[in-house]
Amino acid sequence: MRLAVIIAAAGASRRFASHATEIQRSKLDEDLGGRPVLQRAVELFSGLSQTVQTIVAGPADEQAMSAFKERHADRLSLLGCTIVPGGREHRYQTVQAALAHLRPEVTHVAIHDAARPCTPAEVIERVLTTAEQHPAVIPVIPVADTLKRIDPAPLEQTSPDPLAAILGAAPSGPPRHRVEQTVDRTHLVAVQTPQVFEVSLLRRAYAQPNLDSTDDAQLIERLGEPVITVMGDPKNLKLTRPEDLTLIRAIMGVRAPEAKPAHLRF
Repeated sequence: MRLAVIIAAAGASRRFASHATEIQRSKLDEDLGGRPVLQRAVELFSGLSQTVQTIVAGPADEQAMSAFKERHADRLSLLGCTIVPGGREHRYQTVQAALAHLRPEVTHVAIHDAARPCTPAEVIERVLTTAEQHPAVIPVIPVADTLKRIDPAPLEQTSPDPLAAILGAAPSGPPRHRVEQTVDRTHLVAVQTPQVFEVSLLRRAYAQPNLDSTDDAQLIERLGEPVITVMGDPKNLKLTRPEDLTLIRAIMGVRAPEAKPAHLRF
C-alpha cells in the first residue's frame, strides 16, 4: 500500500465560531499541548510506513489561504505536506481539488477531517489493514442515543417578558421544534474518519455528475460498490464546538495554554 493522506481543512469553522468565545479564531488553530489542532491531525499519519504523500486542502479564498499558510506552512512543510486550495462551499469540492495533486505511485487514499486530532492509532491501523482487502473502508461506532426526527419548521415562540412583547422584541433562545417520530436506531452507526479508498475507485466516484454528499463513502455507495465498516472509537472526536476542546485535551492528556499575565496582553 502506497498511501496518500488528504487532510480536509477548508472549512470555515462556522459552528465553532458561532458560540461565544473570548477570541474568535479557526478551531484548527486551537492549542493542543503546544501544537495546533491541524498539526496534530497531520501527525497521526506522518510516521506511518504506508504514507507516501500528505495533502492539506486549505481555504479556497486567496486571502484566507495566504493567512492559512502564514500560520501553518512552516510546521506542515517539516512534516512533508503539500498545501493546496480546497473548496469554497462543500467538502466534496475540497477532496476533489486535492485529488488533482496525487502522485502517480499512490494506490490508496485516506481522507481525514482536520478537526479530528486525537484518532487512536488502533483505529487507523484497523482501517488500513482492512483496506488491503477491501477497496472502501470506513470507521464507525454504534449509535447509543435515541434518535428523533423533528419538524424542520420551528415553533412560534412567545416572549416570557410582557414588556418585550409589547415592544415587539423577538423572543430569545434557541428554536423549538415538534417531534415527528422516533427513528429506529437498530443497525445505525455514526461515521468517523479516516476513510480509506483504493485510488481508482475514488476517482470513479468523483467522476460522477452528482457529487453532493456528506462524506466520501456516500459517493462510493452511489456507484453501487460495497463500503466496509470497521470499529471506530468514541475517543475519535471531531472538534465542532468550544466545549469539545476540553474533552479532546482530556483524551490527549494535554492542558490548555495558560493565559498571559495582564501586563503582557497588549
